[in-house]
Amino acid sequence: MAKKPRIVIIGAGMAGLTAANKLYTSTSSKDVFELFVVEGGTRIGGRINTSEFGGDRIEMGATWIHGIGGSPVHRIAQEIHALESEKPWECMDGFSDEPKTIAEGGFELNASIVDPISTLFKNLMDFAQGKLTGDSAGSGDVCYYNFAAKAASKGSTSNGGFGNQSIGAFLRQGLDAYWDSSKDREDLRGYGKWSRKLLEEAIFAMHESTQRTYTSAGNLLTLDFEAESEYRMFPGAEITISKGYLSIIEYLASVLPSAVIQLGRKVTRIEWQPEGHQSVQMANGYDSRPVKIHFCDGSVMLADHVIVTVSLGVLKAGTSQDSGMFNPPLPSFKTEAILRLGYGVVNKLFLQLSPTGNRKANDMDKFPSLQMVFHPSGSDLSHKKIPWWMKRTASLSPIYNNSSVLLSWFAGEEALELETLNDEEIIKGVSTTVSSLLSPHKEVKSNNSYEFCNGNVKSVENPSESEVRFVKVLKSKWGSDPLFLGSYSYVAVGSSGVDLDTMAEPLPKVGSCESAGVHPLQILFAGEATHRTHYSTTHGAYFSGLREANRLLKHYHCFGV
Repeated sequence: MAKKPRIVIIGAGMAGLTAANKLYTSTSSKDVFELFVVEGGTRIGGRINTSEFGGDRIEMGATWIHGIGGSPVHRIAQEIHALESEKPWECMDGFSDEPKTIAEGGFELNASIVDPISTLFKNLMDFAQGKLTGDSAGSGDVCYYNFAAKAASKGSTSNGGFGNQSIGAFLRQGLDAYWDSSKDREDLRGYGKWSRKLLEEAIFAMHESTQRTYTSAGNLLTLDFEAESEYRMFPGAEITISKGYLSIIEYLASVLPSAVIQLGRKVTRIEWQPEGHQSVQMANGYDSRPVKIHFCDGSVMLADHVIVTVSLGVLKAGTSQDSGMFNPPLPSFKTEAILRLGYGVVNKLFLQLSPTGNRKANDMDKFPSLQMVFHPSGSDLSHKKIPWWMKRTASLSPIYNNSSVLLSWFAGEEALELETLNDEEIIKGVSTTVSSLLSPHKEVKSNNSYEFCNGNVKSVENPSESEVRFVKVLKSKWGSDPLFLGSYSYVAVGSSGVDLDTMAEPLPKVGSCESAGVHPLQILFAGEATHRTHYSTTHGAYFSGLREANRLLKHYHCFGV
């Protein structure tokens, strides 16, 4: 009796479990394949990790459904009633409509200062993403379109492309164009050492910091401008999942027999047989199944097909010269795409407010949704006690209205630094920052003019009225976790959407198998970093898992694909 083809999926995250679900539930495939999902960790979900903190449901990883119109994640969440919960959950009331924007020194900024820069930034990003064009710009947006077009023209090449233009450079050129158009404005008064231009630049930098967490690009100068317009969002609201993102994962896994998913099975090496390696296959004695998977406990598993769903960070580490994750090494077209694409670190920090703190208990004194505006690190005007890793953190907000749990996002170097800090260091750093921002600035008369002390000066009448105390913290550590080595992918300067397509190509390369007598589709690739238009998202991972499952179903002429 002929052996059933054995499919081994590496990774029990969204991509891996979607592929397994599709392969197992396809009408004609239940008796066609031997199916295994091997997971190096002790849980399923991958970069989806629902948890609890301070009595609230939170997400340590993936958080949002990015647009409900057409999203497969939203469809599943609706089907399994995961959007309904009596228990409070993270961001259950969406984004705060009225954040309080406070500049270093304790200066609350009114809308007349913040809104023009916020609108400028949004329009610049809309232009980069192809949403703002000369035809689409309304009468109020024309000037912003002109700023964006001027900025883009500075990075364009002679053939009309954008070469290696970055989002970071484009944004700053857009800000310069805005300043060029408004040189004669009166400077601000009453904001201490802040001038109008310094404040506008710092507000702009605050939005850049938020964009870093959206994209995982630690430095926006590394984020490719031209590829930004290929990224696609679903229409409609962005929402979180009441019962937790893990409910989607559990649904996908629920149809699989218990023996299919194997936890604690960390893969150390994948041996495969590319064109020209027939002699090796015979010597090793496993030509009947062309792929040999080695695990950290010394065990091995043979397979006809392996779907690799590990993160781009793990692939980057696995393609280094001394890694040996793939034997023989992946072909150069694949490794070059892996190395060119960007992959960054984004971490979340949750803090629980002390119930016995000195802030009053009435609703007016609940912790606000803070947007934080800082002097740049190293500036002579900067508050010396605010740690550098807080300086490019844009916000600190309750996870829903009136929650005692606050959330802040970190990207790049700051995210990595956060992973190294203990709880006491984090609480001290955040408390110092928040107390500085929420302390009233103090007006003192000097030389017949008014100056403003830095905001860390407490009110003399009530020295502790703005003191904020935290009792515990919880942080994600995606950068140092060896199973992920980061958070999600982006198209870096020097790469392009073509590299994302290359990531999705199976090995051996299609077309080389028939003529050379090589086993086809030995190694397939899925995961968010293999989807050209939905990279960095859970639905991108979902689509990629379906794609690779369907590739195998089609190969075996299964119906219902």
